[in-house]
Amino acid sequence: MNDRIRVFAAVGFTVLLFLGVQFGSLALIEPFYESDRQAVDDPQNPTNSAVYFGIILVATAFMLAAFKYDLQWTIRGLIVGVSVMLSWFVFTELVPPAVTVGGANVLAVLGALIVGLALLVYPEWYVIDLSGVLMGAGAAALFGISFGLLPALLLLTALAIYDAISVYGTEHMLDLAEGVMDLKIPVILIVPTSLSYSYLSSGQSDGGMGDEELAPAETDSAADGSSPADASAGATTDAESVGDDERSFDRDALYIGLGDAVIPSILVVSAAFFLDAGALEVPGLLLNVPALGALIGTIAGLLVLMYMVLEGRAHAGLPLLNGGAIGGYLVGALASGLSLATALGL
Repeated sequence: MNDRIRVFAAVGFTVLLFLGVQFGSLALIEPFYESDRQAVDDPQNPTNSAVYFGIILVATAFMLAAFKYDLQWTIRGLIVGVSVMLSWFVFTELVPPAVTVGGANVLAVLGALIVGLALLVYPEWYVIDLSGVLMGAGAAALFGISFGLLPALLLLTALAIYDAISVYGTEHMLDLAEGVMDLKIPVILIVPTSLSYSYLSSGQSDGGMGDEELAPAETDSAADGSSPADASAGATTDAESVGDDERSFDRDALYIGLGDAVIPSILVVSAAFFLDAGALEVPGLLLNVPALGALIGTIAGLLVLMYMVLEGRAHAGLPLLNGGAIGGYLVGALASGLSLATALGL
């Protein structure tokens, strides 16, 4: 497979993973709301954003401390546990309650436990990706219906700024890269660029993306790139460029932080749930023009980010991804006839 085809295939697969998270979260809006999954009592309260941002900072500090004191197992256990919980939430809404015990959907519980077992026993790249999309859709739906428009916009803005500072300023997200990639947990999405690629046998990678970042990786290199915090921040590596006649694309996989897909999708869900303007009839999805604008803006930001990474330039991901989501949302909201104040949730 020549370099150009590998690059186009990798870009296409990455877009499909993001769309899986976004459309999955849109499909879960109404089931989650009807099941009273909102995480806060007042979704319109802007302090919700500050609380969640604080949780991210605490999670980042916890992960850094865990790596420093050789307690990586606590991170793996926590993430697998969260995977099981989110999978249970999703399966409860999607799997018919053919068998119930004490009011619990037995098939949904078994499905969630299988996800956790697969992550512990055989965390190959497709297991990580499938569980990551499942988790991502559930998380984006949960937070999207819990954050009104203003809180969601504040959260995305704050995380984009934080990502830029942590990558270009303090660079503390880079410290997480050396350990998190070896944990083989669904805080990343993996995009193979080689048919023979195996995440299980790849060892430590030379790059990864925090929840806001994309980076290429070679299977025989030591880590020197970004990584996730709570699954929420990272930095790209200095990948070789693609499309340059003098250099070749010899990376076996690209690693995308799961948060890169989840965080901008929060705005997609929030717009679809809290706005009535510009409704679109799409079977199985709650969707309107502002939400569609945020979705398209996210994908546009992703394409720019991937281009920059594949050209060998390090870059924080959330400024582009969240910026694209916010810009696309505002265009869609204004096109639907909403005032700027209404679009901003004021």
